[in-house]
Amino acid sequence: MGRQKRLCIAGSAVAALLVVAGCAGQGGGPGDAKPKAPRSSGDAKPKGPAGDTPAGTLPGVPTASQARTQLARLKVAPQGSMTGYSRDRFPHWAEQGDNCNTRETVLERDGRGVRRDAQCRAVSGTWTSVYDGKAFTKAAGLDIDHTVPLANAWRSGANTWTQEKRKAFANDLTRPQLLAVSAVSNRSKGDQGPDEWQPPSRTYWCAYARSWTSVKSFYGLTVTKAEKTALGGMLDTCGR
Repeated sequence: MGRQKRLCIAGSAVAALLVVAGCAGQGGGPGDAKPKAPRSSGDAKPKGPAGDTPAGTLPGVPTASQARTQLARLKVAPQGSMTGYSRDRFPHWAEQGDNCNTRETVLERDGRGVRRDAQCRAVSGTWTSVYDGKAFTKAAGLDIDHTVPLANAWRSGANTWTQEKRKAFANDLTRPQLLAVSAVSNRSKGDQGPDEWQPPSRTYWCAYARSWTSVKSFYGLTVTKAEKTALGGMLDTCGR
C-alpha cells in the first residue's frame, strides 16, 4: 500500500472519530441536555446554607438550623385518639382555578415537561419520587403525599380544628406539606410518624425532617417523644 493511500485511510478514521465525538457531546436522546429529574433532594440543586440538602420543588422548607429550633419548641405529648377521624374531615383536593385541583397543581409543580388536557389532568411528563428514586412517565403511578399524614395530624391536635382549617391543611401549597411520590412509597408510609417510617432514600431524610418539623410547627401540632427523637436524628444527616 502506498504512503499516500495509507494517509488517506488514517485521515478518514480520524474524521470518523471526530463525528462520533461530536454526536456524543450533543446528547444521546431527548432531554439529555437538561439535568435529570432528581433521585433525591441532594441531586436537584447545589447545597444550600449550612450544608443543608435542598428539598427540590417543595416550598417553604426551613434550613436545618431553623428546623432544629422549631423542633426544640414543639410540644411533646402522647398520640391522641382516632375517635371521630375520617379523611372526609380533611376535604381535598380543593379547586385551585383553571379547572385544576390541588393534586394536578402538585403534579405540574413536581414534574418536568408536564402537559395537561382541557380538564387539567396531567397527560404526559416525567417525575421522580424523592422518597425512593423511582421514575415515572405516567401520573397514574404517583400519589400526592401529605408530609404530615391527615390521621397523624388528627391524633396530634387537628381533631380540635374547624373543618375549614383542616381543609387548608389538606391542600396547603405554601408549606412543604404536599409532594408527588410513588404510590408504593406513600402507601407504605400510611399515617406513620418518622419514628415508624422514613423514606427509603436516606439522602432525603434531611429534607423530610425539615419539612415535617416545619409543618407541625406552623400548625401547632404535637409530637411524641419517639417522633421528636427520630426527627432529631434525621436532622443530623443535614450537616451543620
